[in-house]
This record gives sequence, C-alpha cells and structure tokens, in this order.
Amino acid sequence: MLEALKKDVCEIAKRAQKDGLCKHKSGNFSARDKETGYVVITPTSVDRELLTPRDMIVMDMNAVVIENLSGLRPTSESLMHLKIYETREDVVAIAHTHSMYATTFAVLNKPLPAIVYEVATMGLSKGRVPVAAYGRPGTPELAETAVEPVKEADCFLMKGHGAVACDANDIYEAYLKAAYIEELAQLYYNTLTALNGKEPEFFPAEELQSWAYPKEITLK
Repeated sequence: MLEALKKDVCEIAKRAQKDGLCKHKSGNFSARDKETGYVVITPTSVDRELLTPRDMIVMDMNAVVIENLSGLRPTSESLMHLKIYETREDVVAIAHTHSMYATTFAVLNKPLPAIVYEVATMGLSKGRVPVAAYGRPGTPELAETAVEPVKEADCFLMKGHGAVACDANDIYEAYLKAAYIEELAQLYYNTLTALNGKEPEFFPAEELQSWAYPKEITLK
C-alpha cells in the first residue's frame, strides 16, 4: 500500500540522519496521500541505517494504523503530524528534525528572522520562523501547539524540542525546508556572535513575498 510514498519517506528519513539533522533515532517524517487521505509515517525508535520502505507505517487521520508490515509502532509524535494535516489541507509532507542550531534557538524560545533572502521559499508570512509553545512530546497538547505557527508559516521551531517543516508538494521539498531552517539558524547564530549579541538587519515579510521569477528570461 502506497509503496511510492513509503520509499520517499524512508529515503528522506535516512538522509536526515546522514546529513546530521537527526541523530540518535530523533526526528520523524511523513507524507499524505491525496487520494486516500492516508498518511505514511516513520516508526518510533528505529536506527535510520536499518530502515526500509517496508518499515514505514500507514495510518488514517484518526490515528488508526492501517498497515505496519514490520509490526512497528508509528512515531510517538504522530498526533502532531495529523494535527498539521488537519490544520493545513494543502500540506502533503512534514519533516521534523532535531538539528543543532535550530534546536538551540528552540531552547531559547527565539524566532529566526529573515536575515537572508533565500528564506523567501520557506513560506514565512511574517518574515520569521516562529516558535510553537511548549508541549510534552507525544501528547495531544503538543499537537495543539503546532496549530498557530503552522497557520503562520511552513516552518517553525518547537520550544525546547526541534524544528518542523511542511510542504504542499512532497517530502523532498519539506526536507529541503528543514535543511534551510538549520542553515538559517546557523547563519543567525554566527551573525549574533559577530555583532556581540546585537540583532542584525532582516528582510520584512512584504519584501520576501515580492519575489518572482525574472520576466526578462524567455523560455523556448
């Protein structure tokens, strides 16, 4: 069932560990099938190096497991994924990472401002990566904390926890946004360090939303 999505989600989960965005079995990933509404999601507490597409779990929007061929349980943060899909009907993929710099700012409860223009692709309606309120991992309360920030942006931090990125196209794009969150966080950290804690200039949301592909380029 949903073999293509299983392959994609598994591949991204393994890439996240290889790239250092998720260590020690942390983080989780999912993708939603537009036709059935079912969600393919990573299992809990499994070394990414050992994961195969068969280990991916299929569940419905009521958190009922439809298929788990390896007998594994879905990630304990499945409720958060489902709540995001419920809140944002356009979203079809979610990447939740525990990358170093992004999590540092999540611990500080500090949003990431748009200090580089490349964040124009991250769906930041207010020109920042916001921070969700604290919620105990694996609880319905944590799932609820995702509602407001995901209404504001495709990317957000989780207080004292990690980062989340979602996308309306596929899991590869969601993962790319998660990677951008970490790069932005590292750039912000480096800039604050160079400025001795003084806040750098940033791009307002209106400027980010004004980007468009150059009309001067002609495609044949």
